[in-house]
Amino acid sequence: MALKPSHIVIAGLTGSIGMGKSNAALALRQLGVPVHDADAAVHRLLAPGGRAVKKVAAIFPEALNGNFIDRKILGDRVFGDTAALRRLEAIIHPLVRQSSRDFVAAAARRREPLVVLDIPLLYETGGEKSVDVVIVISAPPQIQRQRVMARPGMTIEKFRSILARQVPDGTKRRRADYVVRSGGHRGETFRQLKRIVRRLKFAHGRAA
Repeated sequence: MALKPSHIVIAGLTGSIGMGKSNAALALRQLGVPVHDADAAVHRLLAPGGRAVKKVAAIFPEALNGNFIDRKILGDRVFGDTAALRRLEAIIHPLVRQSSRDFVAAAARRREPLVVLDIPLLYETGGEKSVDVVIVISAPPQIQRQRVMARPGMTIEKFRSILARQVPDGTKRRRADYVVRSGGHRGETFRQLKRIVRRLKFAHGRAA
């Protein structure tokens, strides 16, 4: 991350698949915190007119559908192919990082005290170096499994493959500045996040 104004705190939000990170991001927005969604940024990059369409199509032409990239075809193409996945990431990751830098710069101009970067693979991509603090969302393994297996098209093979590419939950929790438990009532997760937001805003003299 480039040098930033001292008044803004950049928090990284992450968590393994099925841990409840999307709901946490929604709660943070409800608390008035600007949240940059890395997954949404990827969708925009691959959508019609997206900045990654031509570059991805040059390597994976079978995924091109008119003027956009078919993410299902692309996902099937790189599934289980580490070399192909790395080629794709070499295109996508720098563009997502630029999107997050632009997001932070806009928040800084508005004099926001806190901004959150929602990055599913934060530790896997070294993203923790670009934030001031890390918030990890975590849930018990049985709840994680139930959530993931309820997703359309999910299989045990896919679930295990995804987990194999992610830093283990226990490691994430040990490395985090804040751990939010999402396995219980949603209201409790909201209260945990509210306390964190207040603490981070007060760190720079701004009440939540």
